[in-house]
Parts: sequence; structure tokens; C-alpha cells
Amino acid sequence: MTRRLLLVLCALAGCRAPALPEAQLFPAGTEFTARYVLIDATRIRYIDAGHGAPVVFLHGLGASMYAWRKNLAVVAAAGFRVIAFDNRGFGLSDKPPAPYDNAAYARLAIALMDSLRLTDAVLVGHSMGGAIAAEVAIEYPQRVRGLVLVGSAGLGAREPLLFRMARWPVLGRVAFAFRGRGFTARLLKSTYFDPRKVTEADVDQYYAPVAQPAYGRALLGVLGQFRFDALEARLDRIATPTVVLWGEEDRWVPLGLGRALAAGITRSAFVSVPRAGHSVQEEAPDEVNHLVIRFLKDGVPRIPADLASAW
Repeated sequence: MTRRLLLVLCALAGCRAPALPEAQLFPAGTEFTARYVLIDATRIRYIDAGHGAPVVFLHGLGASMYAWRKNLAVVAAAGFRVIAFDNRGFGLSDKPPAPYDNAAYARLAIALMDSLRLTDAVLVGHSMGGAIAAEVAIEYPQRVRGLVLVGSAGLGAREPLLFRMARWPVLGRVAFAFRGRGFTARLLKSTYFDPRKVTEADVDQYYAPVAQPAYGRALLGVLGQFRFDALEARLDRIATPTVVLWGEEDRWVPLGLGRALAAGITRSAFVSVPRAGHSVQEEAPDEVNHLVIRFLKDGVPRIPADLASAW
């Protein structure tokens, strides 16, 4: 039985492939430059570009700031300062043993804002990043001007079998020891309505952090410590203007959970994008960019000008 399970895991993972070096990872080849900052003993990789009211982008589980590659330049060109980062445990940021709970991620987001001298910002969060953004809005309401929750966790999610297995003693570590490029490709394609839109270059970018030795430990830490249903019975504590944005064919966090999320937030609007899956900002960037910029310009009360350049 054990041998059969190992064979299945090998088939899911596919052959280990060489990972792209950092010099070839996003934002390489773009107008953006990646920097590092030390926050709470964690080295965080981030992008900070543009001028105007600040907008902070938080990626989802297993992703990195690459998830916003089709959004950042457009939002910056619309007159906003854009900040995106690889969260603790993901991308090229540090992957310590802990902490990976909701409160710790919210504190890290605030600490990053402090390091960039942002008194407040609009937070745009996808999936797990949406749950973190909402946590920040609840615990640090004065720091959040507006929220965009994209396919957000918070009321639960449908996890792949392998993620559920990760919580089992011993077997979880065995399962993630077999992660490979094929495993990465399958998971990424499952977040799209049309998996043909996922390119080999996309898989390479997503796979590079997965291949790091500490990645498995960090992901196990997230799956063991982070609560994907932590917003239940707390949504009424979100006071900031909020757009809840969903792909209508989301198989990871179903559309009904998005509607429930919006219904529980007092100052919210729900918008869905047809023929798009969980990674709607990647699969349908034009629609998402239009909606986000419209919210930033018309839906959020007037935001003070960016003060960073004066400090």
C-alpha cells in the first residue's frame, strides 16, 4: 500500500526539473525592480513603483508577486503607487519554521507598510491574500482605505487532496517531498477556467520557489497554522469600502462564498467575471484591472496624496 501511494505521488509530482535562477524571475524584463527588506527577522522581497495613492497587493497560497504581473503596470499607469511582495514562506522571501497564522501575516503586512512609510493604503488580496487583507482591515482599520477581495479565502475553501493529506502526520511531509514541476503545473491550471491559458513560462515562474528546500516546510506551516475560515462571524467588523471580485468558474473558492462574503460586509459591492476561475486577475486581467481602477478612482473616498516622496 505504501509503495503504491509513493508511486501515485511520484506521478502527481512529475520529474524534478531545474528551476529558474533569481535573475530570470519576475520582475526581470519589466520596468519594475525587486528589493529586499528585513521585517520581523524575515527577509521580504517586494516591488514599490509608481506615484500616487498607495495600493498594496497580497498574493494567495503557493503564489508570489508574479500573480500580479498583469495588473501592477496598468494600475501604476492609472496614477497609483503599487506595492507587491512575496509573503513569508512564498516566492523568494524567507521561509522560517513559523509563524504562519492569520494574525502574524496581518502584522507583517502592517510592518511592511511601516517600513515604506505608508500611513494607510488600499489592499488588494487574492485568495489567502484576501483573508490577510481582511484581517488587516479588522485589526488595523485606520491603516486601510479600501479593500479589493479577489476570490478571497476567509469563509473556507475547497482544498486539493494533497493539501488535506499535508495535515496528516508523517504522510504530509512525504507528500510534499515529491513536489515537482508537474505538480506545480496541475495546481496552477486548476485555478483557471481555461487551463490552456497557462503557459510554460508561467509554470516555470511558479515552480522556481517550489523547488527551494525550505518551501515544503513553509507550506506545511501555512496549512497547519493559517485558518482559511477565520472571517466567519467577523465580517461586520470590516468598515472600509470593499469590492468583492470573483471568477464565476472558481473551483477553489466557489461563487456562493464570494456572495456570502460581500453580504456580510456593510460597505461592499460584489462583482463577478464570466469564464474565469480562481486566478481571475491572471486569467481575465483586462476586466479585473478595469474594475480595480474604477474602484480606486470612484469607489473609495478621496485618498491623501502619497507623502513618501516628501520624506
